[in-house]
Amino acid sequence: VLDSQYGMYVWPCAVVLAQYLWVHRGSLPGKRVLEIGAGVSLPGVLAAKCGAEVTLSDSEELPQCLRNCRRSCLLNHLPHVPVIGLTWGQLSPQLLALSPVDIILGSDVFFDPKDFEDILTTIYYLLEKNPHAQFWTTYQVRSADWSIEALLCKWKLKSTPIPLHSFGADSGHLASSSLPGRHTIEMMIISLAEPGGT
Repeated sequence: VLDSQYGMYVWPCAVVLAQYLWVHRGSLPGKRVLEIGAGVSLPGVLAAKCGAEVTLSDSEELPQCLRNCRRSCLLNHLPHVPVIGLTWGQLSPQLLALSPVDIILGSDVFFDPKDFEDILTTIYYLLEKNPHAQFWTTYQVRSADWSIEALLCKWKLKSTPIPLHSFGADSGHLASSSLPGRHTIEMMIISLAEPGGT
């Protein structure tokens, strides 16, 4: 989805994650949701439209991304949704001051392997503070060599794959990409390996 007027592009992973939220929209009212690496914020905006208490975030080092978050909120009549700068891997005042969360959203955040550990460090911190929260994430499989399994183990996190067909996201118009090459989109839910454990 491209909004040429504002120059904002929605990646296929965001559409797939939004489909998951839409299928589970009945469980969203009142849930506290944080979207990380939000960019254009399709999943977070949809969650807010479905009644969740949403906070959008992107790197504080990328002011254009934060502007896109705010622009999406305004275009969708959600001026009250907070937009904060959160840089993965940094214990910033914004991260420390975050309200409790139930669901963390991230679409296509596992893009560059050099960021994987910083992302999971941030997710681990958030899940430690909110042991029953979950991280719902979609990602494009770009290389068979890229894996987060060892990092999940290191950070005592577990992942549960969510088959796209289980929420109607396996059709070409949702999960396909017009980008060159074959890009498979997958979804997983990451949580603490032992919620409430030490």
